[in-house]
Amino acid sequence: MSHNKTPMPMDQAFAHVRVLDFTRVLAGPFASFQLAVQGAQVIKVEQPGGEETRNMARERLWAERQMAPIWMSVNANKRSITLDLSKPSAISVVKRLAAQADVVVENFRPGVMSRLGIGYEQLSALNPKLIY
Repeated sequence: MSHNKTPMPMDQAFAHVRVLDFTRVLAGPFASFQLAVQGAQVIKVEQPGGEETRNMARERLWAERQMAPIWMSVNANKRSITLDLSKPSAISVVKRLAAQADVVVENFRPGVMSRLGIGYEQLSALNPKLIY
């Protein structure tokens, strides 16, 4: 993977900041969305099937498409990747991404990321400048 970051306008506060986003439901995705609208390159990591809010739509058609308006609104300006974090190959991908990231944002229950092998201790060993 290249260390080059996607060019962003310099007038954005977080231009040239790369964020790995493991957030779900509403509060976490909204937090990382704030970074994205200020220029950060946010890479949203979702489990297969997506996060819970993809299906939270009053209109059945949007829920079936997994494109609930609430999900779309807090995940705008983000790139997306689907990874099954129970698989070693997915953890390997996360570690490669984290080595080039500036920030990791997650809102799982305490200890989940560490049990998966991608908690603060594991990822900061790969990237000591990482903000977690």
